[in-house]
Amino acid sequence: MLTGEFNNTLDEKGRLNFPAKFREELAVDRLVITKGMDKCLWAFHPAKWAEVKRNIMANTSPFRAAARRVQRTIVSPAQEVEIDKTGRIAVPQSLREYASLTKDCVVAGVDTYFEIWDKETYTAYCEDGYNEFGAAAEELGVVI
Repeated sequence: MLTGEFNNTLDEKGRLNFPAKFREELAVDRLVITKGMDKCLWAFHPAKWAEVKRNIMANTSPFRAAARRVQRTIVSPAQEVEIDKTGRIAVPQSLREYASLTKDCVVAGVDTYFEIWDKETYTAYCEDGYNEFGAAAEELGVVI
């Protein structure tokens, strides 16, 4: 279970220190990173990514415009990245540009995957979204 929020810095070569807690939990030397919702990146264990991709492709048709958009936004930009010996991942340039990653980042665990955010974008999202959180939780029928 991937949980927690970690502040990290993207270096000049586009490498991000991957949280040790996540490295231990995932126990892999590679991840799959793709575009996520809300201008963040999603990162998956390769086996989980294969499941997510299979579900997307099985439940969408290239003959429907909305399906093509989902396929092109989530599946097409996905890239496998290596976790180096020091625990860093090189975030591909196209994905850094999509998420506006420049230096300060937040890595946030979301159970079976994690998100990579520009820190300012994440802070603004959390502040703006907090007012909507109660209504969203009620609408979804969240049970604790």
